[in-house]
Amino acid sequence: MAASCVSIDQCKHWEKTGRSEFLKSCKSLAENNGLWSVGKNSLRRALYELCWHVVKGHLKQEQAVATLNDLTDLVKDSVSLLADIFSVIDIETSAYSDDKLHVYKEKLVSLIAGCESFIPPAVLKERLDQETLENIGLIPSKLTFQQKYVKTKTKLYYKQQKFNLLREESEGYSKLISELNQELTEKVTHHQVVEHIKSLIGCFDLDPNRVLDILLESFECRSDLHSFYVPLFREYVSDQKTLCNILGFRFHFYKGEETPESLYKLAGLLLKHELVDLDSLYPHLAPDDSDIQAYHQKDLDEAKAYAKKLSVVILSDKTDDKKDDENMKIDVHSTNQKIGLCQALLMLGAWSNAKQILDRLPEFFATMYKPVGIQMCNLVHTMIEPLYIEHAGIPRRIMKKRPVQDKDVSEKFDLVKTFRDLHYKVFPIMRYLGPYCAFDAVLVIKLVRLGKTFMTKRQSQGLKPEDDVAYYGFLNMLDEVILPCMALLTCNCCISEELWAFLKLYPYELRYRLYGNWKNDSYNHHAKLIRTKADSLERAKYIMKRLSKENVKPSGRQIGKLSHSNPGILFEYVLSQIQRYDNFIGPVVDSLKFLTSLSYDVLAFCIIEAVANPEKDRMKHDDTNISLWLQSLASFTGSICKKYSVELAGIMQYVANQLKAGKSFDLLLLREVVQKMAGIEISEEITDDQLEAMAGGELLRQEGGYFAQVRNTKKSSTRLKDTLLEHDLALSLCLLMSQQRDSVIFQEGAQSHLKLVGKLYDQCQDTLVQFGSFLSMQLSTEEFVKRLPPIDTLIMEYHVPPDAAFFLCRSQYAYAIATKFDELRKIDKANKQNTSQQKVQRYIEASESVMTPVIDLVGPLFTSKVWEDLSAHFYVTFWSLSMYELAVPTSVYEKQIQQLSSQISAIEDNRDLPQSKKKKEKERCTNLIDKLKDEEKKQGEHVQRVLARLKSQKEQWFISRSTKNETITQFLQLCIFPRCCFTANDAVYCAKFIHILHDLKTPNFSTLICYDRIFCDITYTVTSCTENEAHRYGRFLCTSLETIMRWHSDKTIYEKECASYPGFVTVFRKGTDSNNKADQLDFENYRHVCHKWHFRITKAMVACLESGNYIQIRNALIILTKILLYYPRIAQFGQALERRVDRLRQEEKEKRPDIYALAMGYSGQLKSKKSHWVQETVFHQKDKDAKAGQKANSSQPSKSTEGAKTTDSKAQSKKNDSGSAKTKDVKDKDKKVMSSVEKKEMKSATNHSDAASTSKAVPSSDKKGSKSDTKVKLNVENKKSSENDRAAESGTSKTPKEKEKGKDRERDHEEKGSKNKGHSEDKSEKERSHADDKAKDKISSKESKYSSKEEKLAKESKSRDDRSPHTEGKSKEEKIRIKEERKEERKAEKLEKESRKEERESRKEEKHEKKLKRSSVERDSYREKDSHIDQSNNVTPSTSHGSYHRHNSPESSPRYSDERDVKRRKLEATPSTSKVSMMEVCS
Repeated sequence: MAASCVSIDQCKHWEKTGRSEFLKSCKSLAENNGLWSVGKNSLRRALYELCWHVVKGHLKQEQAVATLNDLTDLVKDSVSLLADIFSVIDIETSAYSDDKLHVYKEKLVSLIAGCESFIPPAVLKERLDQETLENIGLIPSKLTFQQKYVKTKTKLYYKQQKFNLLREESEGYSKLISELNQELTEKVTHHQVVEHIKSLIGCFDLDPNRVLDILLESFECRSDLHSFYVPLFREYVSDQKTLCNILGFRFHFYKGEETPESLYKLAGLLLKHELVDLDSLYPHLAPDDSDIQAYHQKDLDEAKAYAKKLSVVILSDKTDDKKDDENMKIDVHSTNQKIGLCQALLMLGAWSNAKQILDRLPEFFATMYKPVGIQMCNLVHTMIEPLYIEHAGIPRRIMKKRPVQDKDVSEKFDLVKTFRDLHYKVFPIMRYLGPYCAFDAVLVIKLVRLGKTFMTKRQSQGLKPEDDVAYYGFLNMLDEVILPCMALLTCNCCISEELWAFLKLYPYELRYRLYGNWKNDSYNHHAKLIRTKADSLERAKYIMKRLSKENVKPSGRQIGKLSHSNPGILFEYVLSQIQRYDNFIGPVVDSLKFLTSLSYDVLAFCIIEAVANPEKDRMKHDDTNISLWLQSLASFTGSICKKYSVELAGIMQYVANQLKAGKSFDLLLLREVVQKMAGIEISEEITDDQLEAMAGGELLRQEGGYFAQVRNTKKSSTRLKDTLLEHDLALSLCLLMSQQRDSVIFQEGAQSHLKLVGKLYDQCQDTLVQFGSFLSMQLSTEEFVKRLPPIDTLIMEYHVPPDAAFFLCRSQYAYAIATKFDELRKIDKANKQNTSQQKVQRYIEASESVMTPVIDLVGPLFTSKVWEDLSAHFYVTFWSLSMYELAVPTSVYEKQIQQLSSQISAIEDNRDLPQSKKKKEKERCTNLIDKLKDEEKKQGEHVQRVLARLKSQKEQWFISRSTKNETITQFLQLCIFPRCCFTANDAVYCAKFIHILHDLKTPNFSTLICYDRIFCDITYTVTSCTENEAHRYGRFLCTSLETIMRWHSDKTIYEKECASYPGFVTVFRKGTDSNNKADQLDFENYRHVCHKWHFRITKAMVACLESGNYIQIRNALIILTKILLYYPRIAQFGQALERRVDRLRQEEKEKRPDIYALAMGYSGQLKSKKSHWVQETVFHQKDKDAKAGQKANSSQPSKSTEGAKTTDSKAQSKKNDSGSAKTKDVKDKDKKVMSSVEKKEMKSATNHSDAASTSKAVPSSDKKGSKSDTKVKLNVENKKSSENDRAAESGTSKTPKEKEKGKDRERDHEEKGSKNKGHSEDKSEKERSHADDKAKDKISSKESKYSSKEEKLAKESKSRDDRSPHTEGKSKEEKIRIKEERKEERKAEKLEKESRKEERESRKEEKHEKKLKRSSVERDSYREKDSHIDQSNNVTPSTSHGSYHRHNSPESSPRYSDERDVKRRKLEATPSTSKVSMMEVCS
């Protein structure tokens, strides 16, 4: 180890190389490792080895001394290091034996003596042993030196020079105490006292530190005389550290015990006057900061554990013991000297020093200690007193009674007089106080009142510019201090109301942000608030468990008390319960009547927060319905907003924001709010009386048009209106809902179910109508008109659909026309022209002046081609009118008046009511009756004026630039269909408007074509409707059917209202011949047309019901339910529908419950209407129909030669030309018996099993029987020819051989009977999966099958005997026999399958034995054979398996497959062109 620094070889060659290498290495070691480094390669180690080489004689003394001398010059401070090494070696040499000890000591002494020249003697005396010093010669004698050392030490440490104990110098200390405790007058100054103290110290040798300690004790006892003692200390104390240490020793004395407040005050005064430095005093205070931090964290953890414990259900009874243990905990705040010193500093107003202590402690650790919090509150009280007196908002009389502050207070404390000073001086103190401001409720009130005054002045612009900075300061105070401290103020409703008066001056956005921080953030940072939150939640659970309808009032009081302090925690739990249990809504709403205004505002925030919760799914698991929790919340929100004064701006703005984001789920919230607050409920289940009432005046709509009484919602609806107007949300919500309604279809992805998309569309539509109705009722028209842009701006810029745009603008146009009409009437009154005719003329002029600009605006919305078929004038007229202007609901007016009269009589008969209330109620009912009569009269006059206006304008509506079909197409596409699905009222309006067009004898408008286009093919319209639109469309069809069936019911009505009207002209002649008259449709032909319309409706409904599509089936059932009053009327159609509905009901029972429920409901209603069904012969007469057909055929050539063919006859001729497969004779026969053929087609399309019912309509005479035979034969021929035509068009026409094959197979089927018939159906099922040739054979067999069925029907129609009960009984017996045979066949099939399985297993065993016996060559040959055998055996199971699945599939079922194929061919063969010719309508 020694060789690493100084080796023996180096010592041998020291003068040559060793010395220089040693010095060089020592220098590098000192530079790299330092002087005092320890280790192998260190300067200390090198010097140590060098000295030992000298002691051991490896190196000469002179060489070592010279080297060390040079080293001291190179390395500074190496002298001290060298002295230490000498001391170490001196000790080590003493451990050797006597012979070596003498030698080593001698050499060491000589080495040290040689180094004495550059090592100071004082260093050597300090480090070396006394014996070594004597040997060197630094001391004369070891004994003498030891004696001198003892004497000096005794003199220094054991001889007392100053007296620090009172008993040692009692006279001096007694005089000192007398001097300090003397009565201080003006003559006694601190200078004199200081001089006296100094003289006493010098005279009696008093210890100055002991004197300083006595001074501190005197100051502690007389702290009120700080004006005397502070200058005394300044003059006496020269070193602050000494004073600080003595003060610290006094704190040490009380460590772990309760320190007296006088010591805290003493320290506080010294710190305040800067006699002591806090940084020097702080280490003397107990406990340590690390202990405080650990205690604080432990407190937080215990609080969280406590909260977690309360959330868990504990069944044991050990909770009470644990609570007792928690109460027995020692409060460490009382023994914490740092907190006590902080309290004293706050009491003295030394905020800067107190702030330093608070910064070093954990946040809010000191202020949560009540004495510290109260002292901080007192400090703030003192500081804000001048500002509070001036801006408290309290009358001066009351403020004069307040105690006046002392004059010395301004000197001690930094008072504030402006809001700017409040922001910079007081608010920082309040932030340190935090929620523990609750220790002083008066201070909270003061801050709230100052804030309220500040906000009021700020809104009225009465503030100075420099004071505006306090705006954000007050926000911070609300966020960090005032709202969190409410959680610790139990049941203080006065502060809650006072705080609301301040908070409501802020916008709701800022308020909700404050509530969010209060509820979700503040409780997590304070142990006390965590416990408070847990206790509040526990209390809320306790109350909600016991809440019911019977104890609403006492439970409501408990909820109110809890809501004053912790509303967010309470309402979060209440809303969670409402989301789970919707039957909880009623009791909870009733129990919230004891809440304060602040609590209601927090409740509104909590509702929005719950609705906007991103963690909750707004859809049910099926993704087709809105979740129940959202519906419950929406219903609760509506009830709360109606019953209590809840701020609605936030809820309305939230809905608007969601609409902007393209989310329409939350429209449910707006819908419930409007429904509850305004009483306007949009429901498709509205009764007919309510619907008629909606066509009346405003009063009638309120009394009879809604489910709820609108007059009971006057206050709540006014609040909602004011909120919408204040925040400009009325028009915005309308526009957003209109846009969202149409964008729902495109925004929802392809994965969304159509049912969901339809529901969202309906929700937007219904809410838009509901909201628009509310605005029209509540807003004055002037207010609404000011906010509404023109119609072209709505459609072009805001992209609002025309139906919604006119819905919004309709009241505007009515108001403008009424205003203009009143102006013109005033002019007429002035000119004394006030006749009824003059009024009508003025109304027409007013409407023209108002609507002409609108017509100009509407023109550019569509292409010019549209206006060739339909005038813009008519378009605007149609969309601007409403049901109120077309008819007066007289029956509803009379019904309401009768109800009010009965109420009056009931009031008179009621003896329990007092007379005053009786009189009041009777006056109310009487006034309503008078108002209703007056309103009915006004509406009647208005309707007459509108009808006169329509009559005067009808010539301008339909321009005869195109065919009537095209005109009707534009009319239906742009007017009827968009509006009839908008609302139920609009659906009735559309049907009524068509009737008015007919009654007005509108030129160029064909009522017949219009109704034909409406009823002929409704499949696509039904398919494209949503659920609610289907209700409205069904109502439109019902109203239209009511009209046509009224004309169908009686010939006199038809002759009076239709026969001579241009809407029922069948052929329009062109030319100048005035003698030519238009051909009118007679009554019987009209009945044929009605039959055709019923057939078309049946055909469309059957197609929808059999489609398997959810939307089509649902909409078809809804529409059928709506039109049940007028359809079906024909027994055959009704039976066909009944069979399909029954089958649908069975199929959907387990699959789709909603379809099953609709089918069940319709089936029951349909059966109740069976008594009103009639046979076809009663609905329309066939004989007359045939004659009419012959007349039409005979007159057709003459009409064609005259050149008077219409577009309808052209369409008919095209249709006849297209059927090239028919012969001319067949065509003539078809025309003659068109109605009978149509009837037979309907029978075969619905079900060929209706033969029994149709045969009842056959006349009994032979002549009529022969006629029916010919009709049936013609029908069969027509069917065959039409099927051949379709086969030719599709490229699958049959050869004669194929037809003969089919006939042969049909004969075989007839001979075999019903048993073989079942087998043939199974075989046909199997043949479907084979080649195309077998498919053709199947088609031919179907043709022959259905031709044979038609022949059977013809035979059955010849006689009545076939319809006897005997034959019906036989058919039933045959059916039973067929079923039993099929069961036996199935059993046989099962047995065959089992036998096949056994055969397969036996074959496998045989194969296995053969493989074991045969050789490899033989095995290969047999494997080929076996594989061939396996393939042949596996054919049967696979085929049977496939047929089994085809048999169970509803689409490929053999039982219904043939029937469905025929029906589909029927539906395909029926033309559904967009243009319907007049001859088709008449046929």
